[in-house]
Amino acid sequence: MHFANNLKFLRKRRRKSQMDLATELGLTRTTLSGYEKNVQPPFPVLIKMSEYFNVSLDALIKYRLEVLSEQQLSQIEKGFDVDVTGRKLRLLTISVDKEGKENIEMVPVKAQAGYTNSYGDLDFIASLPKFKLPFLPEDKTYRTFQIQGDSMLPIKEGSWVTCSFTEDWTNIKDGKACIVVTRDEGVVFKLVYKRLENRNFLLVSLNRNYSPYEIPVSQVVEIWQFETVNSFEVESD
Repeated sequence: MHFANNLKFLRKRRRKSQMDLATELGLTRTTLSGYEKNVQPPFPVLIKMSEYFNVSLDALIKYRLEVLSEQQLSQIEKGFDVDVTGRKLRLLTISVDKEGKENIEMVPVKAQAGYTNSYGDLDFIASLPKFKLPFLPEDKTYRTFQIQGDSMLPIKEGSWVTCSFTEDWTNIKDGKACIVVTRDEGVVFKLVYKRLENRNFLLVSLNRNYSPYEIPVSQVVEIWQFETVNSFEVESD
C-alpha cells in the first residue's frame, strides 16, 4: 500500500503545504499529517482525495506514483471507464533509451504468453528486444508484435507489425487492423469493429477461411492500432 507516500507526493506536486491542502479538503493539518504517516483515512476522505487529485482510488493506494514519468502520471489523471473506452486507470509500461526517448519493444511469438501476464511488469518489458523506426511520428507510443498463423494474409506468419497504443477505444475506426491483447486468447491480430453498446468487439480475419467472432470488452487488456509491417529476424538469447 502506497497511500501515505502518494498523498505526500501529490501534495508537493501541487505545491501545497499541509495547511493549504488540509483547508481545501476540510481537514485539520494534524489529521492530514497523520495520513501522510500511514494513518488510514475513512473511505469518504479517500474518495474526496481521489477526486481532488483526479486520481483513481486504485492508483492512489496501489501504485508508487513518485517513480512514474509525467506521461504515466498523465495517463492516470485521464482515466475513464474501462468497460467502454479502455481508458482504465492502468499504467502503460514502456522503456526508454539513454536520451530518454521511448523504445519500440518487440514481442516475439515465444514471449506473447508472458506478455499477456506481464505487460505491466517493467522488468519484463525491459527484457524485450528493442529497435527504432525514425520515420514514425514521435507523438505516439509504439510496440511491435510477431504474427502467428495465416488468418491475416497477405501478412504472412512470422511477420512483425508495428502498432501504436490506443488509449481511447472509442476512437478506433471500424475495420482497423489492430493487435488486441486479451486475457484468455493472448495476442491476436484482427480487423476490429466496435460493438460497444453490447460491450463487445467483433474481430474479423482478412483470410475468410476464419469466421468472425465477438469478444467481451472485459476480456481486452490493450489495443494497438496497425501502423506498418516489418520483415526481419530476431536472434534468440
